[in-house]
Order: sequence, then structure tokens, then C-alpha cells
Amino acid sequence: MSVAVPVPGKAVIVTGGTFGIGRAITLTLARKGWRVLAFGLEAAQPSSLAADAIPALREEVAREGLAVELMEADVSSGADVAGVVARAIGVFGRIDGLVNNAAIGPLGTVETTDEAMWDRIHAVNLKGPYLMSRAVIPHMRAQGGGAIVNVGSGAGHGKPNMAAYAASKGGIFALSAAMAYDHFHDRIRVNTVLPGGGGIVSGMSLGRVGGDAARFGRGAPGTAAGRVATGEDLAHAIGFLLSEEAATISGTVIDVGCFANQGGPIPPKPEDRA
Repeated sequence: MSVAVPVPGKAVIVTGGTFGIGRAITLTLARKGWRVLAFGLEAAQPSSLAADAIPALREEVAREGLAVELMEADVSSGADVAGVVARAIGVFGRIDGLVNNAAIGPLGTVETTDEAMWDRIHAVNLKGPYLMSRAVIPHMRAQGGGAIVNVGSGAGHGKPNMAAYAASKGGIFALSAAMAYDHFHDRIRVNTVLPGGGGIVSGMSLGRVGGDAARFGRGAPGTAAGRVATGEDLAHAIGFLLSEEAATISGTVIDVGCFANQGGPIPPKPEDRA
């Protein structure tokens, strides 16, 4: 799948774009020529080790001369979202793309997840994409169109010990499809990507293994490429969906990994092919 370099001057907002998967998305899109506004929170969130990420990212984009604006903001706050969108319009003059990537993923069943945690997970993972989409769609419509990419999860089909997280990511599937219908004639495309393959390190994935990156991805099935997936793999798929090469694609889901959610786990590699 080739990825077209966007028309110079196009701008995209990446939520949770300062650490882990979001950082890879921010840098990959900027290197492809996008002007990017990335934001996140500098304080570690529940079950995540993502923290204090903006200074190092700011240094990297400065070294490479990339067109990246960085902000600290909370995707679950309507006031913060309004500030992000105002900053994007003020700096870039337009918003052509939105990547709803910010998420938190504490583990737990419905019995072990307290009400406050349930609310916080849904505030970030589902309310956040709603708030961001609601804020950018009027600008996209006025420009004649745009593209929204929501980062989902195979957990959206249900996984053990992930009750609240799975529910929020299942909501992403439904929200994405509903928005694709609602804004079809606005020429605003809405698609979903799923990270998979067991190798994408993020604040969430590190938090689930106590911060030990060596424990993450152990025994993972990998991908059809013969290796685990990376944040850049996901970012390339997002770049395609944002580009004019995907001008007719809306309401779809691209699984960037092992597609285990589509019917079961990948079988072990046969002995004679090991």
C-alpha cells in the first residue's frame, strides 16, 4: 500500500500524539509533509507510563525541522478540546485531518472496575473522539471535506479482563460507522485502524507489564510480515487513510497486525517452517 505525500499545507490533529503510538503517528505524518498539532497529558494516566513526553519530542521535531505544534491538553475536557482546535486554526488556518488516538486501558472485570475508573476510561476513549470530532467537523465541512481516523482495538470485540476498555473500544466501531454515514455528503471520511501483532510499545502496554519492555510482546503472533508490528506500521496505514489515495474510503476498519479479532488467534507456526 503506497502512501501519497499530502498537498503541502494540509494540517492534522493527533490526540495522545506525544508518546508511544501517538508519537510514531505524529513523527511519521510530519515526515510525510503534514503540519501536525499533537497533544497529550504530561502526567501519567491510570495504568499508563506515558509522562513528561513533550520536551523530548519538541527537541526531535526541532532537529528534523518538522512542522509540529505541541500542546498539553486533556481530550476528555470540552474546554481543552476547544483550545486545541482554536490553536490549530490559529497556526495552520485549516484542519484537514484528525487522528483520535488518545486512550487509557486499565484492566479489570465489571466487578473489579470501580465506577470512577469506568467513567474515566469512557471519558478518554469514547467521549474524547466525540468531542474532537464535533469540534473539527464544522471546519472540515467549510473547507469541502476532510478525514478522521479513529484508533480502535481488537478488544472492541471483547477480551477477558478488559470490560471497560473493551466497551469503550466497541463504542469506537459504532461511532466511526455512524459518523461515516452522517458526514458522507460533507465529504468527511471516517475510518478505524486497529493496532495488533503484539509489538507496538505504548504507555498503556508498558503500564500493563509494570514498565518492563522486555516482557511486552513475548509470545506474540507477530504479523504477516514475519515480525511484530510497530507504531510506524500503524502510522503508515493512518497516512494512507488521510491521503487523497483514500478519497473514496469511508466507514472501513483496517487491522494493522494479526487480525486475531476476526475469528480467533493466529495458529502456531508449523514445525517444518520454523
